[in-house]
Amino acid sequence: MRTWAEAASAGGVRDEWKRGWPVIVAAMAGFSFFSVLLSATGLFIAPLERAFGWDRATLSMGPAIATAVTALLSPFYGVLIDRFGSRRLGLPGVAITMAATCMFAAATGSKTQWVVMWVIFGFILTSIKSTIWTTAVAGTFVRGRGLALGLAVTGPAIAQTLVPPLGNFLIESFGWRAAYIWFGLGWGGVTLVLCWLFLSDPDDRKAGREQGASRGVADAGKPARARPPGLGRGEALCSVALWQVAISSFVVMAMTIGLAMHLFPILTESGVPRSQAAWLLSLGGIAGIVGKLVTGALLDRFRPNWTGSLTMGVTAVTFAVLIWWLDSAPALVFALVVNGYAAGSKTQITAFLTAGYAGMRNFGMIYGVMSALVALASGLGPWIAGKIYDKAGSYEPFLWAGALACALGGALLLALPPMPRWQDGDEGEEQGRAP
Repeated sequence: MRTWAEAASAGGVRDEWKRGWPVIVAAMAGFSFFSVLLSATGLFIAPLERAFGWDRATLSMGPAIATAVTALLSPFYGVLIDRFGSRRLGLPGVAITMAATCMFAAATGSKTQWVVMWVIFGFILTSIKSTIWTTAVAGTFVRGRGLALGLAVTGPAIAQTLVPPLGNFLIESFGWRAAYIWFGLGWGGVTLVLCWLFLSDPDDRKAGREQGASRGVADAGKPARARPPGLGRGEALCSVALWQVAISSFVVMAMTIGLAMHLFPILTESGVPRSQAAWLLSLGGIAGIVGKLVTGALLDRFRPNWTGSLTMGVTAVTFAVLIWWLDSAPALVFALVVNGYAAGSKTQITAFLTAGYAGMRNFGMIYGVMSALVALASGLGPWIAGKIYDKAGSYEPFLWAGALACALGGALLLALPPMPRWQDGDEGEEQGRAP
């Protein structure tokens, strides 16, 4: 096995980008469509409340239901991605998600119907979850993988930026039912076109070239899927490096998402005015976009575990500032920018390291498990923060736990071994790896 540094010296970055930029465009669109309805939930609360008289808990439970369902199904859908590829599943996935988004326009005021629709939506949303887009990008790029993933995961940021003004305009101009349909057919339709044009799997292209050369152009249209190199499922389960990535991602995500959900009350209860607290939170969003791109470039240029360790571990600074220097405006701004920067790149780091240490043979299934752990951590973290506050009467114990957990997460990544180079051939079989 060659080291990551040796792998980085082979091939050409320009060739990768020339070949792979369309996949990034499709992945950005897919990521954004996945986030559209989740980002728009707040916009529909008031009109649905007026229409049906529902309480806020009912109106806001939808994203939690959908996220829970996608977390449960991610590993199983990842197996299908490994078997059939991103394009074969992504195109029909976008199409049925368009229909599922439009489905909410048919809400009648029944709470049972509302919950059932979100459960159905969660099942369908799994088909365009991050796993499918990450697999396509990670399989297309090697030397430029970090920046490519960074660009792809800006899709949710695009949705979070455009959905609020667009959704508000649609609701005020055409009504909430029409807004659901516009989001489904409009945003979804653009996504479907971009994926139809640009989404592809590198192993399909390789198989097509090989069969075209051996059987002629007539037979090249029906290629057998090539089997990319990487760990078998049993090997992945026993991989110490993947366990380190998983534990680091879980503990850091749980603490940082818990902090994000409770950061506003932490600031306001310390005496920061609400308007100022809101502006401080917006700094994190801007820093997050920067974090995706800068971290992507660093992952491609330096040892990925060093970049991941620094990015994950530095979030401990935010917790430390909130413990000791909450009354210092410069320290607070610095801490929130650091936290936002790291928050924008955690998912990308997890995907990059998973692809590097697992290879692409079973990446869909392996990253599906990672994605499920991240989703579980995202739901568990806010609950832990709230529970600690209820018991202790303050957030300080949670902040101490967050500082230690983020330092641990960074240390786990720093201790990772050199990243292997997965050969173009079926290296797993050559070395006797399990399927």
